[in-house]
Order: sequence, then structure tokens, then C-alpha cells
Amino acid sequence: MEMQFNRMLPVNADYDVIVAGGGPAGCAAAAASARTGAKTLLLETAGALGGMGTIGLVPAWCPFSDQEKIIYKGIAEEVFQKTKEAMPHIKKDAMDWVSIDAEALKRIYDDLVTEAGCDVLFNTMVSAVERENNSITHIITSNKNGLTAYAAKIFVDCTGDADLIAWADGEFEYGDEVGEVQAVTHCFQLSNVDQYAYQNNPLMHSSRLDCPVYDIVRSEQYPLVQDGHSCNCLVGAGTVGFNAGHMWSVHSTDPFSVSKALMEGRRLADQFHRGLQEFYPSAFSSSYLSATAPAMGIRESRRVLGDYYLTVEDYMARRSFPDEVGRNCYYIDIHKSKTEREKELAGAAIRKDHIDYAPGESHGIPYRCLIPRGLDNVLTAGRNVSCDRQVLGSIRVMPPALVTGQAAGTAAALAALGNTGTRGVDVEALRNTLRADGAYFE
Repeated sequence: MEMQFNRMLPVNADYDVIVAGGGPAGCAAAAASARTGAKTLLLETAGALGGMGTIGLVPAWCPFSDQEKIIYKGIAEEVFQKTKEAMPHIKKDAMDWVSIDAEALKRIYDDLVTEAGCDVLFNTMVSAVERENNSITHIITSNKNGLTAYAAKIFVDCTGDADLIAWADGEFEYGDEVGEVQAVTHCFQLSNVDQYAYQNNPLMHSSRLDCPVYDIVRSEQYPLVQDGHSCNCLVGAGTVGFNAGHMWSVHSTDPFSVSKALMEGRRLADQFHRGLQEFYPSAFSSSYLSATAPAMGIRESRRVLGDYYLTVEDYMARRSFPDEVGRNCYYIDIHKSKTEREKELAGAAIRKDHIDYAPGESHGIPYRCLIPRGLDNVLTAGRNVSCDRQVLGSIRVMPPALVTGQAAGTAAALAALGNTGTRGVDVEALRNTLRADGAYFE
């Protein structure tokens, strides 16, 4: 049943640029926009910035280098270096798979956006948009003040699910050819781990056949632990962070699906922990489950269809673009959907889901990937960008999200201040501004 409701809403028109979503892409976009001179508002549904690196408890950064040098530069490198400085046990020259202190990273993101002059609203959900012709005129938010409409010249969708764009009837794809998405992971932390036993006996990598996680999988006592996925690292004294375990058929745009998964994820973390106590007692017998993430680890959702559609052929060709605003070198990393996993277990051949680059190799990210088709005053960044499903497996992670966020925020400010719309931005001026702010591209 549907009902129509009519009510008067307060309207806030104080901002040039509004960024929806305070994950890595949103933080970089908001900071870049404010630094470029636009009055900027950042909206976040949780009570902290940082997305998967903070409230998602992802324990480590994906690589920042192309195995020769850092290529995720500008704001991305700024955040990365400050995170390392907050963790005394991390080597100063570390570039790849560096662990994350989630509490320190929350403060780093707070400082990044507030020192740039950006306003932030926590615990605020974007619930609807108003569109006129090819522009979003207002977004409607809900929080403790009730419903409020916000107007701005340019909007940046960093929601991870392309909510603004979808609600404005923008074009997007979802999942694979039958609408299934990659497996999700609910990250967690174990504390009071015997650090000596953990660090001096590298059993915990799933590439090892003697990894104790496989004993957990084979045991009938821990049925929620169904595969050997077990990324983990030391995130603090005696505390190990886990990006481990998979759950399937979880859809981030279905609140019932995510709610059910969060409860199952907490049970999975408990089973994983008890299994380690049984099968790896030297390290975990006295440990306890100290935290499960407030946010679910979603790998795939809506993918915007933009002015350029980045493909796996572009990835394989290490392609550069005249309008590129960043580079990406992370390997294609697809966590199989339920059907893909079932086919693989049955022995069926499916496409290759892990593709690596050689040292020094990368591909360009064109500005056009950030411009949704049919919308003139909206940009996107992070997991939302315009690409095929295989490229999403690479560009979805935090370092490239910071890069696309900085590019989108800078372009948003230039469009807002110049009254040009997103397609009217002078691309060379954008690239020059990004380059002056430390970004790296061809």
C-alpha cells in the first residue's frame, strides 16, 4: 500500500557543495571541496567518519604502492601517513597492507574535514531527493531535528550505494548478470591474544594448507564459518583485527537483509573466535572477542553508469586517459557471489577473479567515470564510480576511494564556484588543481 504525504519542510540553502557519505571517498571529497573554496557540508549516517576503516573495522589498508612507489597520493597519502604516525609499531617506510588503528583514524578524518573548513552532520540519513530536469535541487535528510531539505549547487554521492543518483532516477547497474553481489564480511577484533605465538608462527594466512581456519571449517561445531577467508593483522598490543569469513546474498540496499546479516555476522565472529581457541590455543586460548564492527563490510552494490564506463579491457591495457584524475593498481579482487561459489565448488569454470599487475603498473581513472549520465550537478566517488563488475573488484577499496573522492570534491568546488555544472569544469584546470594538491596521474 502507498500513501501520499504532504508537509512543509525547513530548507537550508547555505552550502555550495553537499557530500553524502563520510567514508574515505566522502571525507576526501568534502576536504578537497572546502580547501578549493566552496562552502561544504558532509553528511554521515553514523557517529564517526571513515567508513570501513573505522566503523567497519577493516584491519589493514590495501596497498598504497605499485610495488615501487606510492601512487595514491594527495589527500590519500596524507591520511595514510598520519595513520602510520599514530601507530608506533608501524615502519615509517611501510607502503602495503599497513594495519589500522580505527580510533586514531577517526580523529584523523575529523581533523581532515574540520581543518579544511567543512561542516559535518553525524547521525543524519539522506532519505530522498528532489530532481528538476537534469539536476538535483534538494536532498531530504532525517535526524533528531526531523526532516530537513538541503539545497546546493553541486552534490557528491559517496554513499557507497549511489543512493542520491538512484533516487534521482540516474542510471546504474547492480551486481552480476542475475543481480547477485559479492560476498560480504563482518569484521571483528580479538584481544588478549598471545602476541609472541601469533607473530612468530605465521599459521593464519589462508594460503597455507595448515591454516587453523580450515580446521574450523571442517568442524561441525562452527557451521557459520564456511570458507578459509581470513585476512588478519595486529592492530594494537595483543589485539588482532580480522577481515574474515563470508556471508552471501546480502544486499546493502535492503535494510532487512543487512539487519539480518549483522546479527549473523556477530554469531559468525563468535564461532570463528571459539574455533581459534580450539585449533590455535597457543595464540588464542586466553583471547576474547572485543569488538564486532557497527557496519557491515559491503563489497558490491549499485554501480553508476557515467559518461565513461571503465572496463576490464581498460584495466588489462593499463590504459591512460586525457582526463584522468588519478591512478589505480590494486589487483582485481572479487569475492564470489553465492551462485559463483556454488558453481566453483561443483567444478565449473568461471571467469578469473584475481588479476595482478607487475611492479610499476597502473591504470588511469578518468574524470568522466565520476559524472553520472543524465545528471548535470552530481558527481560520485568511491565504490559508486562508473565501471564494470571486474574493475569494481579493484577500485572499490579505500586507497582509490580516497583518490576519486579528492577528484570529485575538487571538481564539485570548481563547478559550484564557476556556476558551470559538472561537465562544464575545465578539465585541465581540474588536473592542475589536483596536481598542485599532490595528486598523481599521467
